[in-house]
Amino acid sequence: RRAFVRQACCAAVGTTGLLSSLGQLRVIAAAAGDSLSRPRTAAVAPDYKALVCLFFQGGIDATNMLIPSDPAGHAAYAAARAGLTVDRSALLPIAPRRYSDGRSYGLNPRLPGLQSLFNEGKLAVLANVGTLVRPTTLADFKAGRNLPPQLHSHLDQAIQWQSGVPDMPFETGWGGRLADLLDAFNGNHQVSMSIALAGTNYFQRGRSVQPYILRSDGTVAMAYNNWAGNTPGVVTARTNGLKAIMAGPQDNALAAAFGTTTKDAIEDSEFMGAALRTAPTLRTVFPGSASGVSQNLAMVAKVISVSQALGVRRQVFFVEMGGFDTHFSQEAGLNPLLSEINGAMRAFYDATVELGVADQVTTFTTSDFGRSYVPNASGTDHGWGNHQFIMGGAVQGGDIYGRMPSLTVGAGDDTGRGRWIPSTSVDEYSATLATWFGVAQGNLPVVLPNIGRFARPNLGFL
Repeated sequence: RRAFVRQACCAAVGTTGLLSSLGQLRVIAAAAGDSLSRPRTAAVAPDYKALVCLFFQGGIDATNMLIPSDPAGHAAYAAARAGLTVDRSALLPIAPRRYSDGRSYGLNPRLPGLQSLFNEGKLAVLANVGTLVRPTTLADFKAGRNLPPQLHSHLDQAIQWQSGVPDMPFETGWGGRLADLLDAFNGNHQVSMSIALAGTNYFQRGRSVQPYILRSDGTVAMAYNNWAGNTPGVVTARTNGLKAIMAGPQDNALAAAFGTTTKDAIEDSEFMGAALRTAPTLRTVFPGSASGVSQNLAMVAKVISVSQALGVRRQVFFVEMGGFDTHFSQEAGLNPLLSEINGAMRAFYDATVELGVADQVTTFTTSDFGRSYVPNASGTDHGWGNHQFIMGGAVQGGDIYGRMPSLTVGAGDDTGRGRWIPSTSVDEYSATLATWFGVAQGNLPVVLPNIGRFARPNLGFL
């Protein structure tokens, strides 16, 4: 018995999804699982809303995604970007509805799906957004005043983006605080309102709500070593035996807590798996590999389709995509990633339309930081301000929000080599999303403690 428990526990500890729900997911009655195993029509509550955070790990070079297309603007861009220049004739034209700074813009030719969404009014661009302690000028930067700690560090800036509190030690993410605040609105649901498709992350860490972790192919099952080759009946019997052992008396309080948590997590995984089996088959085709961002977004759509079966009216999703730290060979490295982003985001929006929830789902992009405007040989260095995309039926799209940087090296808010001081803070970006999600203005400081330092708690893109 003890050897069996040790073997199973080792497998459990190595299974991220199994224990991701510590302290959050409840015991699921067998009757609930039985009822969910029967086919049903997927439905979404009329007051349902979902936020989907798409994090580009490494610092995406968005200045080669949104590019000046007027002759003078493109000439200045080409002079700064040198070998990384995207030819003006290849740009996909966009016509912002209200934004005007005397220039015209186009999207990278690998983003036709995003261009169509922009032109349909379902995609907006937020220009030059980044981590700020408070509004910051070039004089502040030169004097070292009010700067985010470890400004160009991947880990530090990723944490600051996801926590929303750059001037304090990390404890919780703003997505986690959002879930803590609104979790009661969900009622007596069984599964965490925070769902991660990229393992653990800083964004969704809350005080009471922790993320439930899925893979692109569904729940993360325990690795039972040689059980994998056994018949389903044997696996079920052994799983039930493991749950019975975990529920039984243990040697000490720690073992008892671990046993209860493990048993609950197994049952939670069974509950989620049963719910996902009731999801409708979508006509929308998600391109890309089985483990890529496109298939992760396909799983997000699947979870949304069974939100009523899961008992939730609010969900926060986190999807991560890597490969954007392009110091060398940026053109060869970035271009296929842009094509992948394009196909994944377009397909996900189309899936929400097919499910009838396009107005209830908002997808937004984030990244560590931007890249230097001036290249580093065949790549770029770590920057600061960056452009981000917001997508969904509720988005006031077809426009650029915030303020584009001067794009003249050494001018305006350039701290050196085209590392722009953000003109919009992560706080303002996040507060706009949180307000749409249902956070009252008076509660915004609970989610974003520094929002009072900035003038625009709502940027108007939702």
